[in-house]
Amino acid sequence: MILSEKDREAVKKEFEKLADPVKVTVFSQELGSETCQQTERLVREVVLLTDKASMEVLNLVLDREKANAYGVDRVPAVVVEGAKDYGIRFFGLPAGYEFTNLVDAIVVASTGKPALSQETQAALAGLRSPVHIKVFATPT
Repeated sequence: MILSEKDREAVKKEFEKLADPVKVTVFSQELGSETCQQTERLVREVVLLTDKASMEVLNLVLDREKANAYGVDRVPAVVVEGAKDYGIRFFGLPAGYEFTNLVDAIVVASTGKPALSQETQAALAGLRSPVHIKVFATPT
């Protein structure tokens, strides 16, 4: 087990907000990547905490067509999608501070409603073209 009992209980509480099913796809490789194996184990533990989440593990090379469709070009990669694909991707192990973002992403994908203020939503509604946001984090 990667998650402590305290962490599992906190995630279960967050998952009470889930409305619709969520699919979490992990792109991985079997050989030479301990981070891929850790990512698979972590995501598996998370999705087992609710009946509204499922997990699929794909190989970046063998499942190249699906990887291209998701815009995945490296492993480990985690794709979180609900009723539609919102473009939520994690590259690398979503642990540490990124773990909270993974849980939040699952909730947002399930509800289709990000936890944003009315002011922020109004500002975003004014965008006239697609925006690609990348957030980079380093291990602490």
